[in-house]
Amino acid sequence: MMMERFEEHFGQMTDPRVERSKLYPLNEILFVLLCGSVCGAESWRDFVTFAREKIDFLREYYPFEAGIPCKNTFARVCAAIDPEQFRTCFIAWMASLPTLPAQVIAIDGKTVRGSGTDDDLPIHMVSAYGADSRLVLGQHKVGAKSNEITAIPALLDLVDVAGHTVTMDAMGCQRNIAQKIQDKGAHYVLALKGNQATLHEDVRLFLESEAAKTHSSAISTHTECDAGHGRVETRRCMVSGQIDWLEQLPHWAGLRSIAMLEETREFNGHTTHARRFFISSLPADAKQIAHAVRAHWAIENALHWTLDVVFHEDASRVRTDHAPQNMATIRHAALNLLNCAKKHHFKGSSIKGLRKKAGWGNHSLRTILNQKI
Repeated sequence: MMMERFEEHFGQMTDPRVERSKLYPLNEILFVLLCGSVCGAESWRDFVTFAREKIDFLREYYPFEAGIPCKNTFARVCAAIDPEQFRTCFIAWMASLPTLPAQVIAIDGKTVRGSGTDDDLPIHMVSAYGADSRLVLGQHKVGAKSNEITAIPALLDLVDVAGHTVTMDAMGCQRNIAQKIQDKGAHYVLALKGNQATLHEDVRLFLESEAAKTHSSAISTHTECDAGHGRVETRRCMVSGQIDWLEQLPHWAGLRSIAMLEETREFNGHTTHARRFFISSLPADAKQIAHAVRAHWAIENALHWTLDVVFHEDASRVRTDHAPQNMATIRHAALNLLNCAKKHHFKGSSIKGLRKKAGWGNHSLRTILNQKI
């Protein structure tokens, strides 16, 4: 069960408190934070209210002999927990789940805007998200004087991506990152923009030239069309594996294909066109690369959007010490539980609706916590 694996990994956390102040066990505090986050709690006061209302339910899992801590205890403990160990436990928890089939793993960053103060910038977290499984596989905080370029390799060191396809936007289109992905036994699809100006221009000129031809043996194509709400969107992916001419080829580990995604949107009588370019270690299969590019947006639509709109992450006023980073990990854990339950037990429910069901009914919350994967 998910909770058995949670206890197995998070139960090994080092308690940052001195012995004489450990009235409330750490595992009970973490359990309240997880369950409360599943059920919609956001502030420290919310967690206290939730736990007091659900005390009989919570005692099905832990004794809570001392009752429920006050909001200041939740705040102090969460601020003091070592975020690196907490993150490591989270990643180990996800790695303990049954092996997932080959999928697209999207990597991207998100700023927790409410965590900033007059003296400190808000934290920025880079996450690895399974686009098909809808699970957060790991996260890494970007250093205060650093950026995603240095955080991504550190995240790749922690997450098992072997056999999967890693996708990133242009920020992650770096030679050392491509090499790291290949060393980890994974494929990559990386977006090209101005940060790789020469490579971007060479790929653009070649693919646009080949696409303009009536017939070209140099490219593979795949077209998809969606219509709804008065909008018609056509996506045409063009991929070429004939890249021996590319001067930068020796500098990019495993590079096998280049791609162009051409998007046309028709809405309210207006038509817009856009072209985006990519490099990949995958073979020149337009359908496969088109799927990877499309799947990458799951990290925006299913993770970042959900955290902002459903979990209200950007509105969170948790700011002290390590608390913002640790609560970001808690929210990821809660979202993983909800997504798994939605897939296996509550099909058709939204994440927002499922949080309400869990908060209002012990049976739903019990199902979420006890689910088998």
